[in-house]
Amino acid sequence: MPAVDVLEIAPGLWRWSSFHEEWKEDVGSTFVGTEDGVVLVDPLVPGEDTARFWKALDRDVKRAKGRMHVLVTVFWHTRSAKELRERYDARIWAPKGGKAAIARRAGVVTDPFAIGDELPGGIEACRTARAAEVVYWIPDHSALVPGDVLIADGKGGAKLCPPSWLPEKTTHRDLAASLRPLLDLPVRRILLSHGKPVVTGGGRALARALEV
Repeated sequence: MPAVDVLEIAPGLWRWSSFHEEWKEDVGSTFVGTEDGVVLVDPLVPGEDTARFWKALDRDVKRAKGRMHVLVTVFWHTRSAKELRERYDARIWAPKGGKAAIARRAGVVTDPFAIGDELPGGIEACRTARAAEVVYWIPDHSALVPGDVLIADGKGGAKLCPPSWLPEKTTHRDLAASLRPLLDLPVRRILLSHGKPVVTGGGRALARALEV
């Protein structure tokens, strides 16, 4: 099993990737240090280097005066939310459309939200064609954090998820249309869960992904 891979994107913005036992592949998670505390998006506690991971995160949470928020993009990405809730009394944020499924996996959703609601750290939730999934926008870092709707294209950019991941009767054209408002944002980075992140030129990568 490969060791956890940690990448500092910018001061206060980190991404780590670790092996997902169920899916048998590495997946990405995001750490954001904010005035509201530590914010983790789709976090997966690694099976390797676990003690070192907890030690580092304990330190960061202590520095944040014990405040932790877990933001989930889609119920498939609930991942280690329950474990983090138990360890840190983390608040679990989830889109209302996915609340029930996420609560089954996390034990509880403390903060169900709708598009436009205020989220910790000034982060914003953006709509997708999958009713139960959102993309997070982190204005302070000009970064998008998608769950499944965007994945790496293997060429340093991004692409739409496979059609089989979409709801019945939802097409790539529908998905692209739902994500097109993101082109109005000053996107620099796309911190993908599946595949390598886009750390520069995110706006161009997004535009190419939506050309359908």
